[in-house]
Amino acid sequence: MAKHSFNKTVWQCLTLISQFGIMMLVPTGMMFALGYWLDGRLGTQFFAIVLFFVGVLAGFGNIYRLARQIYQKKDKKDRE
Repeated sequence: MAKHSFNKTVWQCLTLISQFGIMMLVPTGMMFALGYWLDGRLGTQFFAIVLFFVGVLAGFGNIYRLARQIYQKKDKKDRE
């Protein structure tokens, strides 16, 4: 039984790590692509950089909210 529990915990951790990565890459990539498109359309060279950093901040915000939600659930479960 302990072996099954360990495997479940490992898979849950790997899933969480993957989710963090996806939550960081998607907004960053989408905002960079939008900035690159705007730069090409408007003939500028700064939208891609600015929107890249906006995407990074959005990704960190997503990760922060998810991590806070997980720890709140864990604390509530530990108190019960």
